[in-house]
Amino acid sequence: MDVLSRQAENRAWGKELRSKINTLVNNRLAKNISLDDYVADRKISHEDAAEYRRRAEILYTYMSQRAAHPLHRES
Repeated sequence: MDVLSRQAENRAWGKELRSKINTLVNNRLAKNISLDDYVADRKISHEDAAEYRRRAEILYTYMSQRAAHPLHRES
């Protein structure tokens, strides 16, 4: 899989994460879930968001390095 495909995949995952967080918040506001469940799910959401940002940074760094050194591209 090339870097552009991975970047698109990560963006799609980020969009999915934001949607899940919005749904989680709305469910808590509507009192469909307990505070304990909300806190537990938010912790997981924060961990997922951190992983999303970590992957995005890796991809950005990789693309920046490739742009800075175009002669070293893989065939």
